[in-house]
Amino acid sequence: MATLSTQTIVAAGLDPTYAAAAGGGDKVVPGSTTFLHVINGGGSPVTVTVAAPGNFYAAVANPDLAVTVDASGEKMIPIPATPFGDPADSGLAAVTYSGVTSVTVAALRI
Repeated sequence: MATLSTQTIVAAGLDPTYAAAAGGGDKVVPGSTTFLHVINGGGSPVTVTVAAPGNFYAAVANPDLAVTVDASGEKMIPIPATPFGDPADSGLAAVTYSGVTSVTVAALRI
């Protein structure tokens, strides 16, 4: 898993840099204003899953977040520290993809 560099959106704007989605998944530094921009340039939908690493709220396990990105589509996926930051992995959030062909990603925050 590669750790994506989180790019900050400033008042003057940002021309984000995108990386190819890693076959084994990626890691992101989560935060209250952090999100993952996923662009699917392929001809089939891709499911992006953000793992909720066993965090509990009111004694109920938080489910993983699974988001479908349509063929030739894109999605902005929020990555807050709770429930996605993994204390066993330096607080990073783990993201996996059902397919990576023609999929690019950028971790962004404001």
